[in-house]
Amino acid sequence: MQADKRRIQTAVLGGAGSEEPLMLPMESIELGAFRHVHESDTFWCGTLLGGCGGQLTTKLYTDRACHFAHHPDPDGLPHVCGRAARGVNSADHLYVKSAAAAWLADQGEQATFTYIRPGGGPPGSVVDVRWRHGALRVHLDQAVAPVWDDAVEPVLGTMVPVDRDTLVRRWYVHRIRLDSEGTVRRVRIGTEAFARPTEWFALDECDMTERGLSTPAVERIIRSRSTPPPARPATRTDRKSPDAQTRTQVLFRRIEEARAVGSVVVVARVSHALATLDGVDQETRARIDTVLQDARIWLQEQAVARQEMFLRLDDAVADGNVQEARGLLTRVNAIAAHDRTETEAQTAGAAATFLSGVLREQGEAARRLNAAAEVKEEARRRTARQKTQALEQVRTTLRTLRRHGGTMLGTEKRRRVAMLTDLAAKAGDQLSRSETNQIEAWKARVQRERKTPAHVLPAQKEPAPDPTPDRGRNVQQQKGEPRLYQQVARADWYSKTCPRCYAGAGKPCDNDDRVGPGLTRQLPHDERLRRVLHHSDARSRPPRQRREKRSEQPAGGTAARTWHAREVRCPKCQAPPEARCTPNGPHRERIEWAAEFTRKLWG
Repeated sequence: MQADKRRIQTAVLGGAGSEEPLMLPMESIELGAFRHVHESDTFWCGTLLGGCGGQLTTKLYTDRACHFAHHPDPDGLPHVCGRAARGVNSADHLYVKSAAAAWLADQGEQATFTYIRPGGGPPGSVVDVRWRHGALRVHLDQAVAPVWDDAVEPVLGTMVPVDRDTLVRRWYVHRIRLDSEGTVRRVRIGTEAFARPTEWFALDECDMTERGLSTPAVERIIRSRSTPPPARPATRTDRKSPDAQTRTQVLFRRIEEARAVGSVVVVARVSHALATLDGVDQETRARIDTVLQDARIWLQEQAVARQEMFLRLDDAVADGNVQEARGLLTRVNAIAAHDRTETEAQTAGAAATFLSGVLREQGEAARRLNAAAEVKEEARRRTARQKTQALEQVRTTLRTLRRHGGTMLGTEKRRRVAMLTDLAAKAGDQLSRSETNQIEAWKARVQRERKTPAHVLPAQKEPAPDPTPDRGRNVQQQKGEPRLYQQVARADWYSKTCPRCYAGAGKPCDNDDRVGPGLTRQLPHDERLRRVLHHSDARSRPPRQRREKRSEQPAGGTAARTWHAREVRCPKCQAPPEARCTPNGPHRERIEWAAEFTRKLWG
């Protein structure tokens, strides 16, 4: 199974700042045993891994790689983590530290470790290992170029390149790789030499000598170069002069390369070799003297430049110039790490202390900023939760008012509308335009009902009172005046949106006052009919002729209107008006409902 690069495969044990790494097995069959072994442990997205410091849990899958995952946020939102490296090699620097500490402890040494952060990024590129008798710098990637002429010996990862001249000049270089074994990563050390394949060894097979880190391959390389060459035949002794000439050319090239990279140690060493070189002719000796003179002048210039560099470093620390001090300390450690005077050592130590303090302060500032950002984010999430809860309550209250607002007591209706106003203020921009319009409509409706007597419709304006009113006349409708649904053609009943239940054009009104058993009304609301009448008046429609009155029915209605079974919705099979009941109709319930509906409307 291929590793899922987007998932977290490594974590640390015990806490966010832990240095104890752990790798999760990718196969589901191995995850059960892993959980049993670590049932009392906690896993964290460690800060030394470039993580957020949050707690992790294990995820088991059968169709893809198992992995770690963050615990969900309390508000249900996805967790945000800026960790870039999440693969099996993202904790290699911690495995290197753990293996090196155990290896040196077996040799009676106690080491200190530093994780270098190139460019201020997360640790993991370079690990400095220092102890009483030596130091190593492990380059796990190419973020920091290795420095060869330094007291710290470089150990290169498999992807860090090394040029041919370095291999020839140094005889060999050390490499490091980490192999996965179960839920850990094992460190192996390799030795690479010119024209030789890289040989790999376990860390227990390596040793620290006066030359530095040594492997069995190093011993063989040194023995092969230290063995004296076989005796040459007497007939070839005349080639002594060409050998000296060739060696001189090699030394010339090495001193030029050393001057190009600013290596004072190599220039001094090669100069000494040239000065003691024997077996050369007078012309070559003259060239050697010229090169040595140039080298002496260059070394004097480098000494002056070295003194100026330490003075600038001291001034940068005194002025608190972090950027210049960091750059100068890097140059000092690269080209002036040898034969330091007591003053130079104190200057370099003060600069290192200053930069470590600045780094610590920057870390504290970053933590404070992260804490403030977390507080701000938590406040935003809390506000979002409150808005979401208020929105849900607004929608629930609107549904209740639409369904039961027609039959609800006035005090209860006013209480719900007041609560709706408060919830709308909390929901804020979460409300849609339709919901805002509904809230305003309910507020206006409640205000009208409080100012208007109960027997007067809120949206109907009564004519001026007659000085001699008829005592048998109803305020809502005068005797002999047709009802609203009789004044509007049936084909136009649903031509407008209902301002009461917000039913769209062409859809029946909601049965909010429970007239009949269905979810929709057989007749539209009066507010909807008034809107249709007003629209018709605005367009100056000619008045519609009234239908001739039918004869008085002996039961179930009046001369004005009698409802038949085909004109009402069937309460049993929900067949709409003018549609047949299925499977066998009309149903008895539909006939009884038509008669009951006629009685309810006309008494």
